Amino acid sequence: MYAYLVRRLLQFVVVLFLGSIAVWLFAFALPGDPATVLTGPDATDAELAATRERLGLDRSAVEQYGIWLGNALTGDLGTSYFSTESVWSTLLDTVPATAQLAVFAMTLTLLIAVPAGLTAALWPRSLAGRAVQAYLTLGLSIPAFWLGLLLIIAFAVQLDSLPATSDYVPFFTAPGEALRATILPALAIAVHASSVVARFLTSSIREVMGRDFIRTARAKGVPERRVIGRHALRNAALPTVTVVGIQLGGFLGGTVVIEAVFNYPGLGRLLYTSIGERDYAVVQGGVLFVVAAFLCLNLLVDIVYAYLDPRIRLS
Repeated sequence: MYAYLVRRLLQFVVVLFLGSIAVWLFAFALPGDPATVLTGPDATDAELAATRERLGLDRSAVEQYGIWLGNALTGDLGTSYFSTESVWSTLLDTVPATAQLAVFAMTLTLLIAVPAGLTAALWPRSLAGRAVQAYLTLGLSIPAFWLGLLLIIAFAVQLDSLPATSDYVPFFTAPGEALRATILPALAIAVHASSVVARFLTSSIREVMGRDFIRTARAKGVPERRVIGRHALRNAALPTVTVVGIQLGGFLGGTVVIEAVFNYPGLGRLLYTSIGERDYAVVQGGVLFVVAAFLCLNLLVDIVYAYLDPRIRLS
């Protein structure tokens, strides 16, 4: 087990380093010049040069990356070009909102995916099974942002029952208001995610139901409900854990469009506005944070998977 953990930690460090390079190249390749945005289109060459020197943009790309990486290793992600606030403090102001949205979306995802996956796997020819298959097809094909717009039209405009824009309300401060403010963006995210998880769960259950230990349990007279719940579902859930972890990591960084659609004050909207403003420091720090969080979640999922399945850590 310890050797497995060491290997995974080394892979984590290598991937995070490569991810930092990709983050830097992405931000460096963005069109536009933040110095021009800051000083305005009528700025003189001297003013532009002074701004570039103050921001460190007059140095080579390699030198800029080295300085940025060294500071990031010490916890300093730089300063926003526009607000002059610390990037780290700016991220901490938005991460709780995105984390709460991700938890709500994952809760809805599991509440939909588990019964849908069981129904599609065990009763595929029934009316409920066919309805689930139709839902899975629609869920995979409908873009999340378009579904978000439809939800706004239906529940905010037509029914006037839920807000069109979502504010961040801490759940433990006001649970009811938090659910009311977050349910629409969480549902827009969960529809696609639940379709992915349910398909993996369906495939896993079908594969497990054909194994010898299921036939042995049935031959011993074990009730079908116990065969499904204790034997089939527990074994089929193992590969689904990885998919759930990937989806949860994607929620932390893949909600950019949804947060922009619902004007939700989270990390996604921060990155969206920072890209438009050419605020490279916030973009680099935010994307690096998302990459690190995604890798941490994947590492945690791998550890849980290895704990549940000894064959993984012994391979």
